[in-house]
Amino acid sequence: MKEDIAQVKVGVPIKELWKAMSSDIRHIVPKVIPDIVEEAELLEGDGGHGSIFIFKFCPDVKVRYQKEKIVEFDESLHHIALEIVEGGPLDHGFSSYMYGFKFTEVGEGETLMEVKLVYEKPDHIHVPGETLKPTLHYIKCLEKYLLNGP
Repeated sequence: MKEDIAQVKVGVPIKELWKAMSSDIRHIVPKVIPDIVEEAELLEGDGGHGSIFIFKFCPDVKVRYQKEKIVEFDESLHHIALEIVEGGPLDHGFSSYMYGFKFTEVGEGETLMEVKLVYEKPDHIHVPGETLKPTLHYIKCLEKYLLNGP
């Protein structure tokens, strides 16, 4: 297993950021990156631990969809982790792919996000931080969306 970790400071209050990354995720993702995700749907669960989502990608994206399962969810600690269980990177040589987020309030209207990506891809040369680029791009798009509104 390979692991990439990053910290990102986001200019959004922790409560608003947590809601966007947990209970509102299926509604927010297509709005934040409409050129990538066409539709998101809750397939199983209530949006908490064990819930499964499907994210359907736009026609120009190399993969059609990915299913993600919430494998860690702690609202009191503002920690969530999702594992891709079908599609997405698993269709491109990854045998496992899980990413987690831990939020910490660092000031009025600011949140520190700790991002951890754990994955396995046989014969992959690990370049630290390279696999985090799409996730960090999403976080920046999310911050912009939450600050500027729809």
